[in-house]
Amino acid sequence: MEDYKKLLEEARKSLPEHIFQKERFEIPKVRGHIQGNRTVINNFLQIANALGRQPGDMLKFVLRELATPGEIKKSGSVIIGSKVPASRINEKVKQYANSYVFCYECGKPDTKIEKESNFSFLKCTACGARHAIKSKVRL
Repeated sequence: MEDYKKLLEEARKSLPEHIFQKERFEIPKVRGHIQGNRTVINNFLQIANALGRQPGDMLKFVLRELATPGEIKKSGSVIIGSKVPASRINEKVKQYANSYVFCYECGKPDTKIEKESNFSFLKCTACGARHAIKSKVRL
């Protein structure tokens, strides 16, 4: 058993460091402004595209978490019906990514959502893991 552990340690030392880094991917930060008593987000579609998710699904989650109304305009910007600081929106986007984008096993963002009857599963294309999504919002 100890020989096996030594062999594992030697094999791990011979691998390059970048293999062990899980953060190869940065979630873009929200850019926008407050206009009256509404918040306008200019880059919401780019964030959804970077995460590889539908903007409508992601917006539904963020609005539910913020408990405020909102919509996607034809120009691509998102209007939120109350004053919300960018830090809170970034926090909710990160929470969405942790729940619906990053793989529970390997932590990589290479996932897709598969639907089977009434259930949704998070399928990782990197490691092959498949987990049921406990969704607060119907995706």
